[in-house]
Amino acid sequence: MERCRVITVSDRSAAGERPDLSGPALVRDLVAAGYDASLAVVPDGQRSVRDALRSGLIQGARVLITTGGTGVGPRDSTPEGTREVIDRLLPGVGELLRARGIETTAHAALTRGIAGVVDSSRTTRGAFIANLPGNPRAAAEGLAVLLPLIPHVLDQLTGGDH
Repeated sequence: MERCRVITVSDRSAAGERPDLSGPALVRDLVAAGYDASLAVVPDGQRSVRDALRSGLIQGARVLITTGGTGVGPRDSTPEGTREVIDRLLPGVGELLRARGIETTAHAALTRGIAGVVDSSRTTRGAFIANLPGNPRAAAEGLAVLLPLIPHVLDQLTGGDH
């Protein structure tokens, strides 16, 4: 069973001022899909995202999903923190997430989320990282897009066939 880490990125949720609705729902959906999933909540900011992703990798997560911090607000810097951790971008994943999101709301065009991989040279078997929006519905829809891709990405990272 692959280990996953969901990271909610929200100043208000990290401070206990607002309940985290997206993170627990993503964990539930990952567990239902057969993954061993855990949750971390961190404040907005490039450094907090970077550190949470690195911590998840150290703890053995092969799938790391962030929720929140992908918009254009002054403290939305989840993609920037993610870029500091991944080795290779998967631009098509971000494009697919935005395209699917636009089917529901034009605001999906404003999300700046990215996806990429951490090579096996840096972790035992490599890892997949993706940014999802903080809105609970958008996060759930995004995870539904990612779930069919994850097994193939993880297989590829360990040298699986195309």
